Parts: sequence; structure tokens; C-alpha cells
Amino acid sequence: MTTPAAAPLPYAEFDGHPATEDDLRAAAFFTYGHFTAMQVRGGRVRGLGLHLERLDAANRELFELPLDGDPVRELIRHALRAAGAADASVRVHGLRPPGAAGTTVMVTVRGPARMSPEPVGLMSVPYARTAPHLKRPGDFGQTYYGDLARRAGFDDALLTLPDGAVTEGAITNIGFWDGASVIWPQAPALLGITMALLEQELPGAGVRSVRRPVTKDGLGAYRSAFVTNSQGMAPVARVDDTVFTVDEELMKRLAAAYGTASWDTV
Repeated sequence: MTTPAAAPLPYAEFDGHPATEDDLRAAAFFTYGHFTAMQVRGGRVRGLGLHLERLDAANRELFELPLDGDPVRELIRHALRAAGAADASVRVHGLRPPGAAGTTVMVTVRGPARMSPEPVGLMSVPYARTAPHLKRPGDFGQTYYGDLARRAGFDDALLTLPDGAVTEGAITNIGFWDGASVIWPQAPALLGITMALLEQELPGAGVRSVRRPVTKDGLGAYRSAFVTNSQGMAPVARVDDTVFTVDEELMKRLAAAYGTASWDTV
């Protein structure tokens, strides 16, 4: 397995102005905050409303302050224009450095990305994120266990609870297929935007989508599995010693359902 090349540094703005050294220093040393990650194509985003709702809800929970969607959209537009990018990977962070009167919004822009469609192998690990419903930077455990999984010959980690319950991937949601339904683990986890859009669109595509508990010991009951995040989706070939069928037809159905989600102009 090769080590991926380092990604280019992103263009960054803080509250609509190009990042200064002081801005970046504050973000580096005061990491308490939240973010959302999105793929922009032609100045549009799938599920933009869900991203804005996520930012507002997290900001209210962490800082007891609203984060209105319209100003955030303008900050995203401004950063995209400044970076000269219509297609991009964008992250929007909500931060509140010590002494700040309100929320500082950092927007980063780098080149567009897409998850590789190649099947992945996951190594189960005993780890649960703090406040897993929040998307936040700097989670040591995710990086630590992801690296351990790759050293062991897997592509990433699958997080599990002490009772064996499956929750989520280190940087993904995971879904399972029993031949009739898509099953999402009913457990504390981040509701990814791609997962949310699939839950919304799958019934219209004639695919049942449900949440129920999934355990490591019960993985053999499922034919196939897949992971999703803001960059797309990919089939799962194995979790530990449990091998799954890479179901190309299922992946086509998932992609078709996801493709019906509307694109929203930033």
C-alpha cells in the first residue's frame, strides 16, 4: 500500500478576508469548534441546506449563538470567487477564539475530490467519538485508529462500542445490504450529508432504507456493505475477517438515488 501524496494547502478566508498569520495561529491553537465539508461543482452543492442547518445547530450547541445560513452562503461564494474555483472541496468552520465577540467563520477552498470507487477493507476498532453527532476538527482517535488500520493492511477503521455495536467509519458512514434493504447502524454517529440524502432519496428509487442495531458478531448476516462521505461512496470488501460481495448493481442503484438529490446554488 502506497502513502498518498500530501494535498496542496487550501486557500483560506476568515469572515470574508484572506487568512492572516494571526488568523491561522488562532485556528491552530484554539481548535474547539465545528465544521462541514462539501463538494462544489459549477458553483452548486448537493444538500446545501443540510450543510447550513448542521452549522447552525452545532454553533448553537457549542457557543449558544446562531449561525445564519445566508451570510455563510455569501462567505462561501466570496471564497470561491477569490480562489477562482467553480469546482472545489470546501470546508466551513465555526470557531470562537478566546476574546472573540461572536463566531469566526473560516472557509477553506481546495481542488475538487472524489472518493475512489475501489472496494475498501475496514478494521474494527474500539473507539467512540465524543459528541459523535457533531462534525469537528482535530479528533485524535480517528486519525490514530485510521493509521493503525492502514498499517495492518486495511484502508480505514470502523468504529465500534464496547458491546460490539457498529457506529461509523473513521471518516465515513457505513451502510449494509441484506438483499432487500439498506441498513444504517442505529448507534451514536455523525449523520453525514451523503447518508442523509440517500435516506431521503432511496425510498423514491424503490429501495427500503432503515436504521437498526448492527454488531460485529452479526456482520455475516449482510450480503454487502458500502461507505459514504462528502466525497462519494464506495463498496466495502471486508471488515476484519468478514468478506462482503461487491455488488455493482447495488452501487449503481445507490448512485442513481443519490443522483436525484437536487443541486443548490451557493
